[in-house]
Amino acid sequence: MSSLPHIHRRRFLAGTAALAAVVALSACGAKTDAAGSSDKAAKIDVSGDTVKVGLLNSLSGTMAISEVTVRNSLMLAVDEINASGGVLGKKIKPISEDGASDWPTFAEKATKLIKEDGVAATFGCWTSASRKAVKPVFEKNKSLLFYPVQYEGLEESPYIFYTGATTNQQIIPALDYLKSQGLKKLYLVGSDYVFPRTANKEIRAYAKANGMTILGEDYAPLGSTEFSTIANKVKASKADAVFNTLNGDSNVAFFKEYKSAGLTAKSMPVVSVSIAEEEVKSIGTQYLEGQLTAWNYYQTTEGAANEKFVKAYKAKYGQDKPTSDPMEAAYVSVYLWKAMVEKAKSFDPEKVKAASDGITFDAPEGKVTIDGASQHIYKTARIGKVGSDGLIEQVWDSGKPIKPDPYLKGYSWASGLS
Repeated sequence: MSSLPHIHRRRFLAGTAALAAVVALSACGAKTDAAGSSDKAAKIDVSGDTVKVGLLNSLSGTMAISEVTVRNSLMLAVDEINASGGVLGKKIKPISEDGASDWPTFAEKATKLIKEDGVAATFGCWTSASRKAVKPVFEKNKSLLFYPVQYEGLEESPYIFYTGATTNQQIIPALDYLKSQGLKKLYLVGSDYVFPRTANKEIRAYAKANGMTILGEDYAPLGSTEFSTIANKVKASKADAVFNTLNGDSNVAFFKEYKSAGLTAKSMPVVSVSIAEEEVKSIGTQYLEGQLTAWNYYQTTEGAANEKFVKAYKAKYGQDKPTSDPMEAAYVSVYLWKAMVEKAKSFDPEKVKAASDGITFDAPEGKVTIDGASQHIYKTARIGKVGSDGLIEQVWDSGKPIKPDPYLKGYSWASGLS
């Protein structure tokens, strides 16, 4: 398998520096070019018989391995909604932009979608670095972003709806599962940016309160292909399990080195929170069979809504194309926005937000409900194991949707993390 182009370390560090500047400026109330010079709401173009929405995903660079399929699932939802009559009598016109796995580019494209295209809402971003880069853009322009990927929590924004899992719906259930299996000595491996570092801070706090030990913690630049040193350190640690927060095609190199080091799912299992069915296919089942994942949805999730979703996706994009959690959360986000707009009887972001609380949807993952206070959704946690066919079979679930708790207020050990 040939991997997609990687971001060079210098480019990544430059993007990180630019992101830090944007965040710092927005924190102190300064105006930024990316966020626009006005706090006024951007004008939504509802002229004619269409309404525009933005699709903002990495279609190139190290994150394209994950984000292209998210864009595809967004298009599927748009096509289905248009075929059924659209939203408030208008057909959805999607405007797709490439964030190019580069955080300043995400901010630039978000500004373009809002101020030039007049979109009613935008769907996209994957990494927390891209979300942090666009957050001030959406807040300054009072425009809505629907973010479809699990993340590290410790955030709320009045203009972001989080349809992926927050910490207590993915990372904590994964830790609970490892603890229940007697796997209490962990090694942490992640990409070097905000999500893995924040997640690992939360994991360390959990471990301290739950009799677990962290034997090591290593990071690699996003897009890195050099993991021999980390794999050897993991092997030498004699950990019970590895908690993996690597993102993008770095996972390809990591799991190849893992196998080369003689490590297996049986001898030292890895639980991953950013590897879904599409990544399994790209990495290779021979490197992942038996390994664990923590998500809220799998292609194998039972239910009529999922059967319909999987069938429709494969019919549109190919019978060999799997579905995954971020794809499903993106697909669901378009339907949730539609329900919010129809309840509000308006495309105005303020009215749409006001209408959001309590909206439910029979999603492929099961019933989901919007928590209007946090703008996250109730989600069922699931632990899965990679099979020889490349699909992920559920080995545990939470039994019911979990109320989102992005700031971990319900966990005494998490006090002080935010």
